[in-house]
Amino acid sequence: MKKVAVILSGCGFKDGGEIYEATLTLLALDEADVSYQCFAPDMPQMHVINHLTGEEMPESRNVLVEAARLARGNVKPITEAKIEDFDALIIPGGFGAAKNLCNFAVKGSDMTVQADVLAFAQGMSQAAKPVGLVCIAPSMAPKIGGVGTQYTIGNDAGTAAAINAMGGVHVDCAVDECVIDSERKIVTTPAYMYAARIREARAGIQKLVQAVLNLA
Repeated sequence: MKKVAVILSGCGFKDGGEIYEATLTLLALDEADVSYQCFAPDMPQMHVINHLTGEEMPESRNVLVEAARLARGNVKPITEAKIEDFDALIIPGGFGAAKNLCNFAVKGSDMTVQADVLAFAQGMSQAAKPVGLVCIAPSMAPKIGGVGTQYTIGNDAGTAAAINAMGGVHVDCAVDECVIDSERKIVTTPAYMYAARIREARAGIQKLVQAVLNLA
């Protein structure tokens, strides 16, 4: 049985992991009869957003602890992820992917990826194991797959320009499709980069998961 690592970035689309994207990813993996393990960095998240008002809240939360809400407690620190244990990696989106797993939300094309996340993701890629990136997580594609990595952010020209400045090659993509860089084994889908219906996000994520598994 294939085993997939899933990296979560918290819980809540404005400051952590996008709950629908993460759930749809895990559902697609389960429906494919694939084993998976969730991971997250054990660190404070960038900030906490009140999802009712959109305003920042004067408190601190931990990415791993918040991800445990989403993973029903079954989540481990990313430092425990071993490349040899997994056949593939998938990173769902949510602004936490651009705020906690990397700092693209603040730094744009000058961003860096959280060190433990980068080490594992690059290690998977360098071992020719496929990596799936959902929504805003493809902002990390050039850092993971290297210069020339094809990816999609949907059709958001401004975001694509910032990622292209890091060496990515953007491909426009419908919400219910995915883009496959077969050479680098990087698969991306827009999901909620669009104002998507949940069924549209599901269609794209299902295709991404199947493409990742086909490459594994």
